[in-house]
Amino acid sequence: MTWDAVQFETTIGVDVKGDVWSCVAIPDSAELFGSGRSTRVDATIDDVVLANVGAVPTGTGRHMVSISAKVRKQLGKDVGDAVTVRIAPPA
Repeated sequence: MTWDAVQFETTIGVDVKGDVWSCVAIPDSAELFGSGRSTRVDATIDDVVLANVGAVPTGTGRHMVSISAKVRKQLGKDVGDAVTVRIAPPA
């Protein structure tokens, strides 16, 4: 299924079985991707580009993209901080 890029505001942090992971959740992602399975995306978080990364299912009907410590340092942000996210099909 073909899908278009989306942009949204969110906070860093996804609750996974009681633990908060340093990820961003993609709203309505199963519908957007046409699947509840992992998929590859290009993500831009604020101004940091993450090319061809995995969007993995959260188990709650959404997908999430992990944000490493290195990327959080580039952003100057951590869990609980607001970010602007753009998700697009990989180039």
